[in-house]
Amino acid sequence: MADKNQEIERKTPSKRAEKALSAAFVRTVTNPGKYTDGHGLFLKVDTSGAKRWVQRITIRGKRTEIGMGSASLVTLAEARETALQNRKLARAGGDPLQAKRSAQALLTFQEAARKVHKIHEPTWRNKKHAAQFISTLDTYTFPRIGKLKVSEVTTADVLAVLQPIWLEKPETARRVRQRIGTVMKWAVANGWRTDNPAEAISQALPKQIDTQQHRKALPYDKVSEFIGTLQASDAGELTKLALEMVILTASRSSEVRKADWSEIDLEQGIWTRPAERMKSKKEHRVPLSPRALAILKKARELGTGEGLVFPGTKIGKPLSDMTLLKLTKALGYDVDVHGFRTSFKTWAQERTNTPREVSEAALAHVVKNKAEAAYARSDFFEKRQKLMEKWSDFTANWTASVARIG
Repeated sequence: MADKNQEIERKTPSKRAEKALSAAFVRTVTNPGKYTDGHGLFLKVDTSGAKRWVQRITIRGKRTEIGMGSASLVTLAEARETALQNRKLARAGGDPLQAKRSAQALLTFQEAARKVHKIHEPTWRNKKHAAQFISTLDTYTFPRIGKLKVSEVTTADVLAVLQPIWLEKPETARRVRQRIGTVMKWAVANGWRTDNPAEAISQALPKQIDTQQHRKALPYDKVSEFIGTLQASDAGELTKLALEMVILTASRSSEVRKADWSEIDLEQGIWTRPAERMKSKKEHRVPLSPRALAILKKARELGTGEGLVFPGTKIGKPLSDMTLLKLTKALGYDVDVHGFRTSFKTWAQERTNTPREVSEAALAHVVKNKAEAAYARSDFFEKRQKLMEKWSDFTANWTASVARIG
């Protein structure tokens, strides 16, 4: 009986000596083992599901294996071409391993970072995030280690990048470290190095003091006063409606400003926000209180009932986030629009018996605990509906001098 730890040489989908594999097979195969193709090339599938290319080849009389990178980064066609060139070079008396090392030696950290940026760019949520990845490396990393060979960057080099900003700019430093790590993981996956120096420096860096300034929030018992002041102001009607909608639904500013009439069901009292507009990337239903419905009906009277619910001054464009912030400041309240979500959360904690998971669902927060998330199938819609009606009632205690929307 074969040793259980011995790797299984799997049969390939074809009996041909060359090109036995197919791109579809490489993409879908999950059983651990080695799958041969041709010219000594085989696909190695680990028990973890990771797949990588390896070529078994004889170089100057010595049989050896050459790692050719992850199958998620190197296509079947690219692996075949490299395997063929390696074999030709070896048959001519050359050393493919030395050639590979020479080629890798030419790749600097900056060049590697730009390659990684290009690979990941399609997966980022927007162009801003994509730009931030490379801009932070350009500012803090490239001047120090950009010209170093990616295979030669050490923990000392990474430490030299991070130490000057680790305590002064903790959030930026953490992002720079994470992005250096992403580049290094790509280098490891390609067989260019065996370690990630960005992960190996944890003990060398001091504990950060979190100096992040939380967004300023209005005490929850002042929210009704704010809404009264808002409605009594001479600001644009749609702007006032949008800001109050942010407060009543405990939504993010962008979620309200980019709301479309196709998402609103006035009869059922439900606002269904599509996954692509949610931070969690999951569709989210918002129960609409009577007051929120009144706001939407007024917005419909002011507009066409199609497209954006709260359009800005430019056709087809929503209100800007700065418009809502400027109005808040102009009313004499030194708070952030996003801070009203904190006001709601604090009110729910201190003035209601609402379970944490319900108020978190009202804020459309992602369940970070993976085990908990696996069992969290309910969106607590009915419970949230009651909660949002209570919140609406709580914020509706305006002074008698304030005119309400009819």
